[in-house]
Amino acid sequence: MLAVRFAPSEVGVVVHPQSTVHAMIEYSDGSVIAQVAATDMRMPIQYALTYPDRNEAPVPKIDWMAARQWEFFPPDMERFPLLKLAYDCQEAGGSATCTLNAADEIAVEEFLQGRIGFLGIHEVVQETLSRMPVTTPRTIGDILEIDRVSRALARDLAKARAVSTVG
Repeated sequence: MLAVRFAPSEVGVVVHPQSTVHAMIEYSDGSVIAQVAATDMRMPIQYALTYPDRNEAPVPKIDWMAARQWEFFPPDMERFPLLKLAYDCQEAGGSATCTLNAADEIAVEEFLQGRIGFLGIHEVVQETLSRMPVTTPRTIGDILEIDRVSRALARDLAKARAVSTVG
C-alpha cells in the first residue's frame, strides 16, 4: 500500500453546511474525487475502522434524483480557533497533535458534563498546548505517556476554570 503524506499547507478545510461531502482530493490536473455519503458520521467512521473493506453501512442511501445544493465556504479561523490550533500543531510536528487530541477530548467531555462553558473548550486546549513541551515520541509507550500527561493537565485546567467561572 502506498502511503502518502501531505504537508499541512497542502490540506485545505472548507465549511460545508450540508455535510454530505466528507472528503475531497484534487489532483494536479484539476480533477476532484469526493467521498460523498449521507449526512451521518457513522459512514465515514465505519470506513475509517474497516478500511480497506467496504461493508454495508447503517445509513440511508443518497437519493440522486432529489434536488440538492452543495455550498462550500472558507473557514473563519477566528470563529473556529481550534482549527487554527490543529494547523499549528501539524506544523509543529512531534507530540503536538497528540496533546491537541488529548486536551480536546477532555475539554469536550468537561463541556458536555456542564463543568466548563463552550468557549472553555478552546481555552483549555490552548493552555494545555502552551504548557506541554513538544517532544519527538520514539515508541508507542512515549505516545501513551504524552496522551496521559496531556489529559491530566487538561483535566486540571478545566477543573480550575470551572471553579473560577461557576463559583
